Amino acid sequence: MVDSLATVVNTASDPLFTTIMKSISNLAIPFLLFVIVTMGFIKKVKVYEVFVDGAKEGFNVAIRIIPYLVAILVAIGMFRASGAMDWLVALISPATDLIGMPAETLPVALMRPLSGSGSLGIVTELINTHGPDSFIGRLASTLFGSTETTFYVLAVYFGAVGIRKSRHAVASGLIGDFVGVMAAVFICRIIFG
Repeated sequence: MVDSLATVVNTASDPLFTTIMKSISNLAIPFLLFVIVTMGFIKKVKVYEVFVDGAKEGFNVAIRIIPYLVAILVAIGMFRASGAMDWLVALISPATDLIGMPAETLPVALMRPLSGSGSLGIVTELINTHGPDSFIGRLASTLFGSTETTFYVLAVYFGAVGIRKSRHAVASGLIGDFVGVMAAVFICRIIFG
């Protein structure tokens, strides 16, 4: 297994591999847009009219979710301002030390399910403090991209459509976030650590 991990790391640092991946990344979105428009024309869908109708509906949804958005942002602000985040980090940091996760990055992992902008602020602060090429900066960035704003999504979108009971959505989202955090730590330890 160690040999296969070394092969992955060596392949990822190969200049040809990097060039190919950048080319694919640059072409992916234009290709998807072309495919969507082409499929619409093939199926005789009025692409522009459907796009405008979707934009109108999106605006109405945005108006409906504003109360839920304000509520979740106020709750997050209170959580951070009360010092509960610092207390929670101090409580959990012994466990993160066992898996090789620096305590400085723990607030990113804890804030990300609550707020994208809050976790982005923490990531920015860590990058400014430790540098973008430091292990902490790279891990924080990877954590930011590996997890979802679970409670924000549930509060806003479930609230917008009137769902009162989330059933298994919270547990599923948090399990996904946990797996994303563990994978980010594991991969960053292999590649950058």
